[in-house]
Amino acid sequence: MKEACRALGGCPTGEAKITPGFNMTARHVVHAVGPRWRGGERGEDALLASCYRRALEIAAEHRLASIAFPAISTGVYGFSAERAAEIAVATVVETLPKLSAPPSRVIFCCFSQSSADLHRAALGRRGLA
Repeated sequence: MKEACRALGGCPTGEAKITPGFNMTARHVVHAVGPRWRGGERGEDALLASCYRRALEIAAEHRLASIAFPAISTGVYGFSAERAAEIAVATVVETLPKLSAPPSRVIFCCFSQSSADLHRAALGRRGLA
């Protein structure tokens, strides 16, 4: 996996790239790079939306049936979990219909109950939970 990631030559914030899944259950890994929170005045919201959008576009290009997202940028990058959940859900909902071969399943893989609750609430506001 490390060699495949090195071969990507890095990945700018707001972008995504794909590698094989190697020995994982997933056949591919889409590496999406979210922004560090710097007070909200440096385009953080747009960059976060962009990395979700690019990951979905890459999934569609590779005709992936499903994609799972963690709560990107909400850990050490310091992005507000509530704000990030809203951006993630809104971006996925807006992007999927625009793709020619979208994944049929999108999973928000939350590592805490509070993150899951925030994503569920964001989905609920769109009538999807």
